[in-house]
Amino acid sequence: MIKMNVGIIGGSDGLGKTLIYYFRDEFEVYISARDHKKGRKVASDLNVNYIESNEGLANISDILVISVPIESTCDVIREVAPFMKAGSLMVDVTSVKEGPSRTMAEALPDSVEYIPTHPVFGPRTTRLDNQVIVLTADKKGKWYPKVYDYLAGKNMRIIEASAEKHDFMMSIVQVLTHFSFISTASAIEKLKVNISETEDYESPIYNLMIDMIARIVSQNPYLTYNIQSMNENGETVRNTFAEAVNELKDVINNNDEDEFVKIAIRATKNMGDITNALGRSDKAIGALSYEYTYLNNSIGQEVGLKHIYSGTIHVGILEDIDGKTAILRNGTKIKKLRIANIRILLPEELHQWKIENWNTVTRSISCVFPKNVNVEIIQKTVLMHDNLLDIRLTDAYNGPQIDDRSISLTFEVTALTKEDIERVKELFTAFGGVIR
Repeated sequence: MIKMNVGIIGGSDGLGKTLIYYFRDEFEVYISARDHKKGRKVASDLNVNYIESNEGLANISDILVISVPIESTCDVIREVAPFMKAGSLMVDVTSVKEGPSRTMAEALPDSVEYIPTHPVFGPRTTRLDNQVIVLTADKKGKWYPKVYDYLAGKNMRIIEASAEKHDFMMSIVQVLTHFSFISTASAIEKLKVNISETEDYESPIYNLMIDMIARIVSQNPYLTYNIQSMNENGETVRNTFAEAVNELKDVINNNDEDEFVKIAIRATKNMGDITNALGRSDKAIGALSYEYTYLNNSIGQEVGLKHIYSGTIHVGILEDIDGKTAILRNGTKIKKLRIANIRILLPEELHQWKIENWNTVTRSISCVFPKNVNVEIIQKTVLMHDNLLDIRLTDAYNGPQIDDRSISLTFEVTALTKEDIERVKELFTAFGGVIR
């Protein structure tokens, strides 16, 4: 079956690059980029196709995804619109929708459908499951139900809205939160506070808040600025935030406790389901505490740690926890992993990973047992140990060299390591056997 062509303008960075991972197994993916050298390398590394010309990419694409900086989106739409083939679809993935929606409506021919979209997640997201995507199509053609069903099949949370409604909601979800978080980070910087020194005093809530602030301020500042400046509701939102800050500041500076309480109660009532919010934050705090406790209790033991971004699994003896770092030893090699970037494998996950990735060891072991020994019990006992994968009886002998009251049994044993094979010998001895 011929795969559908999906083109991504801006596929060498950010969300555009992330989309390659989601699409490449199901579609024939082509990308373009401003930096051709970088674009070719990304295409080669991810086993997709590279085309230098945006116009050429538009001409061969069944679905064309515009994934460029917000300030360039409308210009790129106008650039490629005349080259889109009849019956194709244009999608953009910017976080403001009014401008791109108007531009698509004006620039694209009637034979080309368009669906302005906003995936409400960043390029560090590793799964589409339960992620939010907003569709702001002002008209729905033949492509719309196909796109909707595809996203629903990925278990995404789909929101359908007008471009105007989307941008207003994003002025709260992004503009206001980013502005307040960056303002907080800027205030900390102006106060000359060393964040690392606050860690000795931090509460779980402070820890989560600082992590969220750091996540926002570490994003591309040009992108963050454009989210602020290109949302048509941004100025009103920022001015309202500044008014709220000044009001609260004046109330506290004037020692007006009653007014402070009134403001706090009004704000709390407007926050909606407080019980649900407390439950979610408690779960987040609990997860952090559990993870650290689990690691602390595992020092000196074998653990499996999966890097949540690269997907690499590291297995070894946990030597220590140094602040926010887990120190793992595998033989003579030492690996330091940031705890924030890893997930602890459950014992059954680690065991399965070993089976799939380690070279197993198979050995034949001959042992003389009392003649009335129960072979089935021996085999069941051996397989109770996780690293012992298989045991088969291959020979039974009671000839001249064996006492009449004994029998020599040979088992073929498969295990994860040579050390595990030695453990089987110890088990045989415990059953009254003598290794031959």
